[in-house]
Amino acid sequence: MKIARHSVVTIEYTLTSPDGEVLDTSKGGDPLSYLHGVGMLIPGLEKNLEGRGAGEAFDVKVAPHEGYGLRDERLVHKVTKQQLPAGLEVEIGLELSARGPEGELVMTVVAVEGEQVTLDGNHPLAGIELHFTGEVKGVREATKDELSHGHVHGAGGHHH
Repeated sequence: MKIARHSVVTIEYTLTSPDGEVLDTSKGGDPLSYLHGVGMLIPGLEKNLEGRGAGEAFDVKVAPHEGYGLRDERLVHKVTKQQLPAGLEVEIGLELSARGPEGELVMTVVAVEGEQVTLDGNHPLAGIELHFTGEVKGVREATKDELSHGHVHGAGGHHH
């Protein structure tokens, strides 16, 4: 069976940055199982996996616009510590939820200079070319329950 919309796909993968730094991997853990064609993976990787079968290796470079998007400097804001929740331990890497015009947004503290705090609402991998290598471990048809729930059940998937 080949990967197509609504198939359940299991992959082993390693994600690296343009300079070769490992950003994420399934090695040493369980492979990733997902429902293909419903937006569970970034578009560039999903598009490249389409039509592949179990046992096939992949080596894919994904441009930012097909990954986590281009950086948007309008999502970077400077605030004062007083504008943040009281008692918050402000440090670089801290993630905060904020409500914006388009709903919930995760903001990451990227700089702290005295009372000034810089928050970035871009995904940490926005603007970066992503390099995925790995292997398709399995492909099967999704069950009716998986299709109606929009996710994989069982090993490597969601459990109710």
